Amino acid sequence: MSFPIGKTIKYLILIFFALLFLAPVYVIIVTSIKPLDEVSLAEMWTLPSTIDFSSYKEAFSKLAPNLMNSIYLVVPATLLSAILGAMNGYVLSKWKFKGSETIFTVILFGMFIPYQSILIPMIQFLRQIDLYNTIPGLILVHVVYGLPITTLMFRNFYANIPDQMIEAAKIDGASFLGIFRHVIIPLSITGFVVVAIWQFTNIWNEFLFAVTVTTSDKQPVMVALQNLSGSQIVQWNVQMAGALIAALPTLLVYIFLGKYFVRGLLAGSVKG
Repeated sequence: MSFPIGKTIKYLILIFFALLFLAPVYVIIVTSIKPLDEVSLAEMWTLPSTIDFSSYKEAFSKLAPNLMNSIYLVVPATLLSAILGAMNGYVLSKWKFKGSETIFTVILFGMFIPYQSILIPMIQFLRQIDLYNTIPGLILVHVVYGLPITTLMFRNFYANIPDQMIEAAKIDGASFLGIFRHVIIPLSITGFVVVAIWQFTNIWNEFLFAVTVTTSDKQPVMVALQNLSGSQIVQWNVQMAGALIAALPTLLVYIFLGKYFVRGLLAGSVKG
């Protein structure tokens, strides 16, 4: 059976870009299992003579407390921003009032405020409320900064829910929160999955807020990963092992929930 030349060229191009994309991953994995004396630019692409997992043990021992800090940060920050974003989207899509569009525009404006521009007032505010250098303070920052995007996602998602369902619930005597709990939430599970994955990934990988709001033992894993480099010599095998350990949670999230993420995005993209 003949294979079209055009399709062959297409696959070759795709394979080339796939290999180009995976090349850094290969270097990270190979470097992480090399002994330190084999780590060099000249031998960057070569396989190790012996597989050495001691770098993973060392990296995990140094990152373990910070991994727990990241978990304590990401789980409540993701849940809170998702729930508050859902309520905002519910109100702004199904309970519109005078000025609701203006409020929605103002909320969206928060998406375009650079992190760097609010660092000083944010830190001063956290000091005043005694939340500086605390995990709750970092949770507050991420929840507030995540509200614009979560509100936008849920508002677009809820716009596809027929208004007749809300009206029917009102006729049955359901309250504002009753409708949200018994009607809206069961219909928006895929929306919650999309927002949760989005927020989890962003918060886990975020560095600027983490390095400015927290110090010492309160720092999340991404800040601790940067500190693995040391001051005298960089143990690149330990650094690469630490990078893989730090990336593992988000990787697992996308492996197990990736199909729901795509399904949720498509569910909120078509009306009717």
